[in-house]
Amino acid sequence: MKLNLLKGTLLLTVAMFSQQELFAQMYVSPNSYVFVNNEQLFVKGDVELNSATSNMYLRNDAQLLQGTTASGVNKGVGNLSVYQEGTADGFDYNYWCSPVGNTLSATAVNNPFGIAQLKDITGLTTANNPVLTTAFNGTASPLTISNRWIYKFITSNVYANWVYVGSNNTINAGEGFTMKGTDGTSANNPGANQRYDFRGKPNDGTIGINVAAGMRTLTGNPYPSAINLNLFLRDPANLAVMNGTAYFWEHNDAVNSHYLADYQGGYGTYIANNGDFSPGTYTSATWNTYNNDGTLNTSGVSTGSTYKRMFTPIGQGFKIEGTALGVVQMKNAYRVFVKEGVLNNSQFERNRTDINGDTWGEIQNVAGVDYTRYSKRELPQIKIHTVLNDQYSREVAIAFSKKATDGFDLGMDAKTPEYTLPNDAYFPIDATNQYVISTLPFDIDKKIPFAFKAGQQTTFKVTVGSTINFTDSDTVYLHDRVTGIFHDIKNNFFEITLPAGVVKDRFEITFRDGNAKEALRNAEFAESLTVFQNNETNNLTIANSQMIDLKSCSVYDLAGKLVFTKNSLGSNAEYTFPTSNLSDGVYIVRVSSNTNLEMSKKVIVKH
Repeated sequence: MKLNLLKGTLLLTVAMFSQQELFAQMYVSPNSYVFVNNEQLFVKGDVELNSATSNMYLRNDAQLLQGTTASGVNKGVGNLSVYQEGTADGFDYNYWCSPVGNTLSATAVNNPFGIAQLKDITGLTTANNPVLTTAFNGTASPLTISNRWIYKFITSNVYANWVYVGSNNTINAGEGFTMKGTDGTSANNPGANQRYDFRGKPNDGTIGINVAAGMRTLTGNPYPSAINLNLFLRDPANLAVMNGTAYFWEHNDAVNSHYLADYQGGYGTYIANNGDFSPGTYTSATWNTYNNDGTLNTSGVSTGSTYKRMFTPIGQGFKIEGTALGVVQMKNAYRVFVKEGVLNNSQFERNRTDINGDTWGEIQNVAGVDYTRYSKRELPQIKIHTVLNDQYSREVAIAFSKKATDGFDLGMDAKTPEYTLPNDAYFPIDATNQYVISTLPFDIDKKIPFAFKAGQQTTFKVTVGSTINFTDSDTVYLHDRVTGIFHDIKNNFFEITLPAGVVKDRFEITFRDGNAKEALRNAEFAESLTVFQNNETNNLTIANSQMIDLKSCSVYDLAGKLVFTKNSLGSNAEYTFPTSNLSDGVYIVRVSSNTNLEMSKKVIVKH
């Protein structure tokens, strides 16, 4: 049916907005509006916001889904209004992609966007125009946006090729843009986030995005609803001209500077390696490094958090990389009604909570997919952290799937987001590229090459940062093929200083210790000791039931720094060491015997 809203009509939140009762078309006449609260509105065909007084308001995570298969068919000069919050302050960038275009044309096309369409909220349906300034910093109240930092990036790999937009209406549908946030507070802002009111003609239909071989393009979710990013990344037509990876910018908000040399940020990497309807694998942006207490360093050159990326929320921007000259397409078929939240696998770079579970609940979506048939569980994964010169760390991930091969698999392996870094750690899946995500079938005897790159003499410290759904092996080793030693990186860290150069064929990740006899002796030694951190008494206890003659006990933080060591322990039945002077965090306890047996265990200190 076609819904015609006559003058003065008001739609509140009602259950009729469901896939079972969708509208073929929607026409909103002058002086009328549609108000949708905490629900999805599904329109199979076009939406016509006929006049400047014809409006649609999406509030409290409400979203508009449309089912057309052609290019944009929405008409009119009225406005759709939808809120989204940025996480950046006045010094830091968010990457955006607008869900609306301008209303300068009433014709059935997706119009370009400009930042003047980001309104200053004054009430539930009211808003003022923002103040646009050439000053360096924006402010929250009244909403003032600095147009100095509005750029887009299309088919390039050169930093100088960012295209300045400023206040112009030249951001086409599907093009992403950069924008710095605001300083100060506003009653309309949730917490420290800046809330914007996007107003304009809603984007709809198939939207083309230009790509080129080896070049990156800033794009994002161009609709006033969430999208299933997996469907975009895995679409065979898109994979014909792009590498199937999305790169998300993260900016360290501890640095307050507009000077490029002072910026601290990087790109997290997402790959849809678990099918169309289950979460893929994400590696956080470089650089996470650690304080002495094992927590993330917030004052050095560290950035990066773990985000859920499968369902991309309204307004989120990201980069893609082309493999050939062509056009990839965003489609209505990717659109879903998913509210933001960590456990919903949908985040605009902030942490929210929602209902947990191993399988999806019912998810309204344009493609008509029954999501309850699919798992929310991620592939088994191992996240490996490599600290470089005690300054920053690279996170890489091994994911396991029977559908993958040991070689390169398009859409299942992800290249590093940065190639110009002098020091790095990665998977050398092929001869020319560096990879931060490697998906392959599991085998207990598998050997996975692991490479180091050093621009000058560099110290590397490697450890398993975390595992996800990985139960096939209790051990993870880094094997040094030169020395023949298998280093336990599941419970310990491996440290080496290398000269300038690239080392591709010396190290490999394994799940067995090739030195079986020595490994067995160390395993038996480890079983004979009980290492326990008692946070009630602030003591580290080692129970030595077999009265083995112990040489030393050393405690390290996760950055590899020695916190304390005790030597010549002897053969006592128990040892207790105070930990009240240690900061909260994760530590590695290493115990050695006088017969050169060793064991390590991670403990958590929390006061």
